[in-house]
Amino acid sequence: MSEYYKPRKTRGLFDPRSEEPYRISRSKIDLFVECPLCFYLDARLGVARPPSYPLTLNVAVDELLKKEFDTHRVAKTRHPFMETYKIDAVPFDHPKMEEWRDSLRRGIEFVHPETNLSVRGGVDDVWVNPKGELIIVDYKATSKRDEITLEGKLGAQYKRQMEVYQWLFRQNGFKVSPTGYFVYVNGNKDAEAFDKKLEFNVVLLPCKGDPSWLEPVLLKLKQTLLSGTPPAPGADCDFCAYRKAARDVQVDAKNTAKNKKLKL
Repeated sequence: MSEYYKPRKTRGLFDPRSEEPYRISRSKIDLFVECPLCFYLDARLGVARPPSYPLTLNVAVDELLKKEFDTHRVAKTRHPFMETYKIDAVPFDHPKMEEWRDSLRRGIEFVHPETNLSVRGGVDDVWVNPKGELIIVDYKATSKRDEITLEGKLGAQYKRQMEVYQWLFRQNGFKVSPTGYFVYVNGNKDAEAFDKKLEFNVVLLPCKGDPSWLEPVLLKLKQTLLSGTPPAPGADCDFCAYRKAARDVQVDAKNTAKNKKLKL
């Protein structure tokens, strides 16, 4: 069994008898939106999807961007990237910045009173404009020849991510700009040779958030957690389709073997 994946877990499961706020990450909310059954198997029954393996190049780009913007955070100056895109803002200097960035252990958190769900998320960066509005920023890294946009299924997922972060900061008492940004780093595949280096193009994608969908989803998510019956799978869930196909062929194989025995 892979060292990265433990099929069954006992920690972090929802207990319907507990009165303590149940901690739920931004990614788990997105999992519920994508497939209520996969979410239920994970959060209530302790069977998580196999994880994607660490994208170490993406992590390296993420860390370097944070260091670069942190230099301007300390100096309270605009990054050249902000100059290029005419964004009147500077990196937000706050004592909790590192805590907000810690998506695995801390992040920014708010207990939703109607559901007793403690929603949390870890941001990549926060900027602030002259009006005192916080601008939520997320870093993305990829390598493709197509134009970088926020269209399609992946773009919708990114937009929900931004909206959850904006909602969390508002719930924590901050004034937040409705427009956040994705700093999108795209590896150039058209160079003549590798020559021990990768070249990147960096674009800034604005994202106007509308988190009005979030609280209704939190109510549905809590109802699902309280149910003793697993919900239906998501319409386009590849994991559920795989599990069904695997069950079906196993049943067919058993029936075939049984029929062969009966004929002997």
